[in-house]
Amino acid sequence: MTDAAHPKQKSPTRHLRPSDLRGAAQLATQATLGVTRIAEGVHQSVWSTLGAPGGKGPGQARGITGLVYKGVRGATQLMGKGVDTMLAALQPVFESADAPQPGTPQREAVLAALNGVMGDSLVASKSPFATPMTFRYQGEVFNPQALPPGLTVTGKVLLLIHGLCMNDLGWQTLHEGHVMDQGEALASRLGYTPVYLRYNSGLHTSQNGHELAVQMEQLLLNWPTAVEELTVIAHSMGGLLIRSAVHCARQDGLRWPAQLRNIVFLGTPHHGAPLERAGSWVDTILRSTPFTAPFSKLGQLRSAGITDLRFGNVIDADWQGHDRHERKPDLRQVVPLPDGVACYAVAAALAPKRGAMADRLLGDGLVPLHSALGQHEDPSRSLVFAKSSQWIAYRMGHLELLSSPEVTQQMVTWLSPETAPQID
Repeated sequence: MTDAAHPKQKSPTRHLRPSDLRGAAQLATQATLGVTRIAEGVHQSVWSTLGAPGGKGPGQARGITGLVYKGVRGATQLMGKGVDTMLAALQPVFESADAPQPGTPQREAVLAALNGVMGDSLVASKSPFATPMTFRYQGEVFNPQALPPGLTVTGKVLLLIHGLCMNDLGWQTLHEGHVMDQGEALASRLGYTPVYLRYNSGLHTSQNGHELAVQMEQLLLNWPTAVEELTVIAHSMGGLLIRSAVHCARQDGLRWPAQLRNIVFLGTPHHGAPLERAGSWVDTILRSTPFTAPFSKLGQLRSAGITDLRFGNVIDADWQGHDRHERKPDLRQVVPLPDGVACYAVAAALAPKRGAMADRLLGDGLVPLHSALGQHEDPSRSLVFAKSSQWIAYRMGHLELLSSPEVTQQMVTWLSPETAPQID
């Protein structure tokens, strides 16, 4: 057989960096501790049904059994700390051996998903896998004071914000064999300069909101030319994030919201998503018997960002002081659409037309129509989008909103100077 008959496969290690080894070791330690806690919880649940007392904490065993589990946890933590310390010391040596390579799209996609699922845990453990919030352009960090070659900056700033488990590269999608980028499409047709946000979607929405509010102030302060207009295109969770950021910025007296003219929400779960509420039901069911209660920890592994999607949390008060895994009614504070900003809602539906099933359950596969349109059974919670500022894309899924030419055309229609509404 010739080499041509069996082409050499590219090594998957080309996606890895030296710091990834340290991050993987931290994840392995966390996983071992998690399995140990579950095993001890099941063990103690069985003993409890026989009348045997438990240890000091819920799900903990006592006596020799408790000491064994305590020893396993202690040894795991000690080993994990030792390995982490060693790899932290060796990391500069590894990284100096080769010039730093940019992350591949495959690696960035895996990290985005990992951050969406457990990004809060990654931050708490100081994992190198935790994604910091940055502005990006063509996959690289965007610095308005050191512009990429060939980029012409205008006074019309377009910020694009991705959704859960995604990153800025998600705006570059394939449509009928061609690469589609909503930011570049609007830039070419309406004269915007597109900037893309990358953030850890596993953190609470309001935590990201505070950070984005501060970073936006610096971005526009350092913009190379006078800013005439700021427009935001936000997909899915990104819509909750920009609402949170505007709320935080106005509370803190920041200046950039005065330059914000438009927000287009693409499939944003303004009032939550059924899949997260289903996840909370799973938690409740698992906790209902002593034998399955330890396994509820599996459902609780999902991040703070995901649990915020149960009802569409936007501000700190929506989650602070609450057990985010406890099943409870919608206790959010009402946060209306920002005053003085033209807000538009694009909702997608897999169904060919509206109906009870399409509106409340099916939606775009992830977000129901009524949630994407800001509608709520309690009128005081409804977000008021003008009829002309709502658009439904039928026979379309949640992710297709990123690549649809029809969505692009609708945004062009809304954002064109001759058709844009005048906002006082």
